[in-house]
Amino acid sequence: MEMICRSTDELAGLADALLAAYPDRRIFAFYGGMGAGKTTFITALCKRLGAIDEPNSPTFSIINQYLTNTGDSLYHFDFYRIKKLEEAYDIGYEHYFFSGDYCFVEWPEKISELLPPGCVEVKIEETAQQGWRKFTF
Repeated sequence: MEMICRSTDELAGLADALLAAYPDRRIFAFYGGMGAGKTTFITALCKRLGAIDEPNSPTFSIINQYLTNTGDSLYHFDFYRIKKLEEAYDIGYEHYFFSGDYCFVEWPEKISELLPPGCVEVKIEETAQQGWRKFTF
């Protein structure tokens, strides 16, 4: 599925479309260059899932946990700064990936061999139209 997003105002609808397309999936891998909008889109997803915490980038902490209004957990990973795969082992990635909770992964290419089968790939690309993004999932 491909969708064009013309502004951040459209992200809630895009988040709804992604969640509806994969109702039984819980691991989502976000691909895109620096500044493509991965964190912004993950924030929209978390809000649509009822996050009561304010989502933000886990660039330095690698993982953030957000609680929802139903008491569920959402996990947001940013593997940009890891240097070795062992760092993902050190944070206990498998506990999160196999928890049944939503996991949103930025820079998944850094840990591609650890991503479980059935992980949903979300690609975000800038378009020729400034500020627009193409989402593919």
